[in-house]
Amino acid sequence: MAVAVPSDLEIAQAAKMLPIVEVARKLGLKEDDLELYGKYKAKVSLDVLGHLKDRPQGKYIDVTAITPTPLGEGKTVTTIGVSQALAHIGKSVITCIRQPSLGPVFGIKGGAAGGGYSQIVPMEDFNLHLTGDVHAVSLAHNLLAGFIDAHIMHGNKLNIDIQKIMWGRVVDVSDRALRQIIVGLGGSANGIPRETRFDISVASEVMAILALTTSLKDLRERLSRVVIGFSKEGNPVTAEDLKCAGAMTVLMKDAIKPNLMQTLEHTPAFVHAGPFANIAHGNSSIVADQIALKLADYTVTESGFGADLGMEKFLNIKCRISGLVPNAVVMVATIRALKMHGGLGRVVAGRPLPPELVQENLPALEKGCENLMKHIETARHFGLPVVVALNRFTQDTDAEIKLVQKIALEAGAEGAYVSEVWAKGGPGGAELARAVVAAAEKPNQFKFLYPLDIPVKEKIETIATKVYGADGVDYLPAAETSIRNFTRQGYDKLPICMAKTHLSLTHDPNRKGRPRGYRVPIRDVRLSAGAGFLYPLLGEMQTMPGLPSTPAGQRVDIDENGRIVGLF
Repeated sequence: MAVAVPSDLEIAQAAKMLPIVEVARKLGLKEDDLELYGKYKAKVSLDVLGHLKDRPQGKYIDVTAITPTPLGEGKTVTTIGVSQALAHIGKSVITCIRQPSLGPVFGIKGGAAGGGYSQIVPMEDFNLHLTGDVHAVSLAHNLLAGFIDAHIMHGNKLNIDIQKIMWGRVVDVSDRALRQIIVGLGGSANGIPRETRFDISVASEVMAILALTTSLKDLRERLSRVVIGFSKEGNPVTAEDLKCAGAMTVLMKDAIKPNLMQTLEHTPAFVHAGPFANIAHGNSSIVADQIALKLADYTVTESGFGADLGMEKFLNIKCRISGLVPNAVVMVATIRALKMHGGLGRVVAGRPLPPELVQENLPALEKGCENLMKHIETARHFGLPVVVALNRFTQDTDAEIKLVQKIALEAGAEGAYVSEVWAKGGPGGAELARAVVAAAEKPNQFKFLYPLDIPVKEKIETIATKVYGADGVDYLPAAETSIRNFTRQGYDKLPICMAKTHLSLTHDPNRKGRPRGYRVPIRDVRLSAGAGFLYPLLGEMQTMPGLPSTPAGQRVDIDENGRIVGLF
């Protein structure tokens, strides 16, 4: 008989947390290594990396997923649950995940601290301001935007082409009315009128830089390389040219330090950085992973969206920059998503699942498993062992689970294991955790998908054919021009960060399963020189979400005792 589980917020607020200094002490960190933000969260000084440099590194596990439904498939729940399960079977472990944007928290998605009995706590702090890192990103980004308009107003000595400015402004709420704006209205004292835009803060290149930097010095250098646009002569104009990079670094000097929190079962968790996974690389910070790998036997980190996005970028971009080598991949799947990929139902966020997705249908499930098979194949391209975590829902039947387990093995995974960490916490993932340990012990055969010194088009085509399963790539005129210009300017040796929908292996969100016989259109290619990648656009990518007709924020309030209600 099904047992009712309290809401995520009720579970989180009932939790008995340890003081964060105690969580840190169990890792071998001293109070002097911490900057406390109240009793249950702290920043960790980067100086600990120097103290830990002679320690061996633990095992490095990336949690990814199949192509998700709009509801998500429980990847964060699994990341936290696997960490708790590893601790349950006697392993020392640290979880490393991103900080959520306030846009989705108050928009459609709601909170992102995990769920059920696999959560990061305090859940309210995790989902709201935490220690202010996102605000620091916003301030640094907008300071540079202000410098740009002031420079143009005061004579434009750099001869910036107003039509080729790429740097807009950011705010960490969903506000579609700000997607395209005009600034400088109201007379000459207010600057030069021009068209620009707002993005959500987590789409800022400054956020991507925070996630990819390896030190304060590296942060300063990366911010200096940010290209805000081009001069009328066609030359890149940087934050250093505008003499703004130093001030931006000052605003980010505390944000670079990872935030230490804990799970419901008191295992430590670093929550740091939050770049988008469809237009940026979608992974938490390198510095958090570096510290975690020295402090624990296992570091479990999470990549955004499916393996075609976050995992591919984790392996080709984040691991390339950090020099860290992963040991295994956990691939999260659900029966409902696989049946959707098999042609059943239309999943819409905020609405009940279509009835056909909660009824047993083995033929549709088998067809939908082609999506899982493709993602396993992609991980194997990198030479990594894959463990499938089957996030179980109450309507899933034993026959459906056995079918997925059989197909996963045949596709090259180490196995597929039922995960019940949402309902049971760590004990609900014990078998999965043991499989992860076994996979991580296998000889490592990790390799990058492409070398950096090949042409830009060859890198793009490698990802499109090997990861997405496309037949080839077509370049629109704007993309051809951008590739020629970036090659001439010396940016052609950067890795590629594909910007595409997360709802399909293709550029078209309506194509489910494992599409074949198609070509990928590249609309344009853009530059994130500070973060250190080129990002091709595979469609109209939305960098500022809009609120739905019934925003999640309508449910959020505070009661007479000062306790937050309705967050998730």
